[in-house]
Amino acid sequence: MIRIVLVDDEPMVLAHLRTVLTSADDIEVVATAQDGAEAIEAAMRFRPDVMLMDLRMPEVDGLTAIERIAKLPTAPALVALTTFDTDSHVLRALRAGASGFLLKTTPPEDLIGLVRVAADGHTVLSKDAARRVVTASAGEHQRTEQARARVDELTERELDLLRCLGEGMSNAGVAAKLHLSEATVKSYVSRMLTKLGCDNRTQAGLLAHEAGLMG
Repeated sequence: MIRIVLVDDEPMVLAHLRTVLTSADDIEVVATAQDGAEAIEAAMRFRPDVMLMDLRMPEVDGLTAIERIAKLPTAPALVALTTFDTDSHVLRALRAGASGFLLKTTPPEDLIGLVRVAADGHTVLSKDAARRVVTASAGEHQRTEQARARVDELTERELDLLRCLGEGMSNAGVAAKLHLSEATVKSYVSRMLTKLGCDNRTQAGLLAHEAGLMG
């Protein structure tokens, strides 16, 4: 079972998400929270596989909660929830440790599938979504230069791998494209994340966009 904690300050949103997700046989909503402080407590108490986190909440907001939960030894996959795909908070959430983001208007059948993707450790972020959130940070010249300096340390094979992560590809997708085994891809990704100083695949994928590797 995929154990999930839902975090949103709107009871109707929580009720909707619970109804949709619990309709799947392999998903269990183990707790809900209505602010960041409750979310942090729930993460430590229930140790879920996935947390869907609203970003804009009173008191302790979702960004603060993501930053703190991402540092836990047993951190779940953190997926930011937002109303707008151009929300400036999304980019900050991804940099803080979120593995992706979902619109609250995501169709039920897609929501269930994307939660499964997050639980498997993959990025919940399409190529177009990544491009939009990185575009939102346009003008951050210093960050772009820093990103380019970081990727300059990579080999050609690692650059190919990083571009795949920039497209939000799974290990299976990367393996097929680069003609490698999934086990080899997993090993390469782990080493590359360490080399880049990235906490997860999503941060690496965003780095690919920030460094201008995606064309």
